[in-house]
Amino acid sequence: MTTWSIREVPVSETADESAWLLHGYTAAMNQVLVDSWGTRDFERTAREILGSMHDQRYDRKPRLVAVRDDEADAPDPTRVLGFAALLMPLQDNTHTAHLDVGVLPEHRGRGIGSSLFDAAEAMVRADGRTQMTMSSDQQVEPPEGPDTLAPTTGTGRVSTTDAGVRFALARGFALEQVARYSRFDLPFDPAIIAEHRAQAEAKSGPDYGIVSWRGAAPEEWVDEFALLNTRMSTDAPLGGLDFEEDVWDAARIRSTEKQFEERGIELLVLAAEHLPTHTLAAFTAFMAVPNTDEFVHQHDTLVLKEHRGKRLGMLVKTANLQRLAAERPSVRRIGTWNAEENSYMLAINVALGFQPAGGSGEWQLKLR
Repeated sequence: MTTWSIREVPVSETADESAWLLHGYTAAMNQVLVDSWGTRDFERTAREILGSMHDQRYDRKPRLVAVRDDEADAPDPTRVLGFAALLMPLQDNTHTAHLDVGVLPEHRGRGIGSSLFDAAEAMVRADGRTQMTMSSDQQVEPPEGPDTLAPTTGTGRVSTTDAGVRFALARGFALEQVARYSRFDLPFDPAIIAEHRAQAEAKSGPDYGIVSWRGAAPEEWVDEFALLNTRMSTDAPLGGLDFEEDVWDAARIRSTEKQFEERGIELLVLAAEHLPTHTLAAFTAFMAVPNTDEFVHQHDTLVLKEHRGKRLGMLVKTANLQRLAAERPSVRRIGTWNAEENSYMLAINVALGFQPAGGSGEWQLKLR
């Protein structure tokens, strides 16, 4: 009979072979991701994960593993049977913590996930937090039926027969939002994207221009970019999730840029400038990851409320697609997430050719 213990992954200086718990954590996470999605696009590297753990100025990031018991306690990454990752904000939203938990497919049904959840919940409670959130993934959103559940927004569904959904419901979580995952394949027809951009430029008019950068934000725009990130926390749909404003400033932007550099991640940011006020009205960004040059994440996209109705969302997304094709011709796939109730952004994605490719349930638990 397999027995295990729960351990916290140390924050080592490097991701060399001695960091075997980190490598076990990484391997377990990647196996769970491939099992959940049927693709290697979401895989991560030990170096990238460690880089995120080094920077804990704004978020505490405990990483737990379930390790198969062994009398010799051999430093063997294959002893890791499952993982749990906590994200615990330290500046704003200090009442909440987000949990990601997974168990290798061949070791499920033995209580390993429950052990990891219990250990993570104990850490959250010990920190005085009153709320936990988590996600459940699905490769296809189920059609309406008796074995489905809709969130408090009323938009989107998850299957109550899904293991992740059963796990959340058994622990008292409430489904507060459903997100759609969409995929866009490259190369694209340049004429179609150019036409969408031309129509958006005609609607937005002469008051808006395009600015872009890779990696670090220019000093000229770092404060404006911080404001856009702050507004992302309040202007994007949250469903029934209990989140407050998450404030960004120039120091936090620079800290995050440094973290991304250590992780091997690069942002390709493109923004719409409101020329009369020399401020940023909208932005979008691609996140290029270190494990593949064929896939990028569509990172945040936002149009400030006071600038909506001018097709700026379409403008920045088409312009960044053209830029991506020119600067990273090896990219073959883009993945993006949107709340199912975010009809405006979903309409832009559909018009551009993004196809539904699964999604997630977003869950919330109020701790007593």
